[in-house]
Amino acid sequence: MEDDKKFSYFFLGLGIGVAAGILFAPKSGAETRELLREKADEGKDYVKRRSEDLKDSANDLLDKSKQAIARQKEQLAAAVEAGRSAYREKVDAVTPISDPGDEIIEGV
Repeated sequence: MEDDKKFSYFFLGLGIGVAAGILFAPKSGAETRELLREKADEGKDYVKRRSEDLKDSANDLLDKSKQAIARQKEQLAAAVEAGRSAYREKVDAVTPISDPGDEIIEGV
């Protein structure tokens, strides 16, 4: 949000500066046009640098997000496996292991 405001203020200032420069230019028309071209090029370079910076920041944020998601996924998988293991241990401790051939036959 702040970057949007900065861009807006930059372009507003650029426009006001150009208008004031044209109105109060102590230079000839050719010199003024050259100055305007230079300032436009400076503005274009600024926007280009800023967009590259924002792109790099976005890529860094995306990489960090991917890493965080991978860590969370690993932690969740480990927690699920620990839960399964604990469940198996509890079930094995409670359920006696019996052999089907060990049935008690009454009356024999």
